[in-house]
Parts: sequence; C-alpha cells; structure tokens
Amino acid sequence: MPAPGRNRRDVAVLRVGHRPGRDPRLTTHVALTARAFGAGRLYLHPPDPELADRVASVVRKWGGRFEVVGAPAWTAVVQDFPGVVVHLTMYGEPLSRVLPRLRRARAVLVVVGGAKVPPGLFQAADLNVAVGSQPHSEVAALAVLLHGLGGQPPATRFRGAEQRIVPQTRGKRVVSPSRRHRR
Repeated sequence: MPAPGRNRRDVAVLRVGHRPGRDPRLTTHVALTARAFGAGRLYLHPPDPELADRVASVVRKWGGRFEVVGAPAWTAVVQDFPGVVVHLTMYGEPLSRVLPRLRRARAVLVVVGGAKVPPGLFQAADLNVAVGSQPHSEVAALAVLLHGLGGQPPATRFRGAEQRIVPQTRGKRVVSPSRRHRR
C-alpha cells in the first residue's frame, strides 16, 4: 500500500541475489527505503526470515503497511506481477526517458539486484533502467526511482506509528503516544 498521501499506484520491490548472513544491512536498507518511499512490499530472494522479522519490527514501531515476502524463485515473482517490471541496472535506459511511462502504470515492480544478477533478469524485465551510468549504490538508485514515481516521502508519521520524529534544527526528538521523551 502506498504511504499516506501518496499516489494510488501499487509499488513493490524485488531484491534478487540477497545473501543471508552477508547482506543483511544492505538489504535492510533496500527494505527501509522502499517502505519510506511508498512501496507496499519487498519480495526477498532468497527468503531470509530473520531479516523479514527485523523489518516487521520497524514497521510496528514506525507505522504504515509494508511487508517482506520470501521469494524462493525470483522468476515466479516477475512472471506473476500484474504490472511493469523495472530492473535497476547501470546498463539500462536513462530513468528520465522511461519515467513518464512508469508514472502512468498502475503497478510497478522494481527489481534490485545483488552481487550477481542472473542474466535472465535482463530479458525478463519489461524495462532495464539506469539511474546514472556509473557504479553506485542500489539503495540510492531505488530512492531516486521511487522519488521520481511518487515524490518525497511524507514528513509526517505513518498510520499506526508507535513513535514519530519531531523535526528540529539540532538534536533528536522522538515522540511516543504513551510517553514523550528526548533523545
């Protein structure tokens, strides 16, 4: 589900090539970026129940609707997705060229590869899209693409949040409904 105030497009992310035990921090950042920018789910190939539990904990605390779904076969997710499948790769077409088409789509699956992307993914995707044609973080590319689809993440808290950040010039302030405290 989109974040509050966001577009009504169904956006999902597929992380292909996750290495449980080796990639948890990077894949967690992919999940958190997807959630913050309005995606409703992350398909994770191969499945990693521990990572899914950690992300679920963040969703409980910070609100919104977002789930991590284990995907034993990435091909099934791509084949069954009822919308445009976008593979993020530095070898693809420029994002600026394909963004108008993506904005018209009712459903978008963004595929974020890992260390080794299966060659068949380039053929299976509807679009191979580059956010710049230089090596850089897949998390950055995901954020830029999702920002282009729906804009900046909402500054307010997500529905159902147990806590929220109060923006400040200096310091950190986190507010909880049950108690208010400074950090």
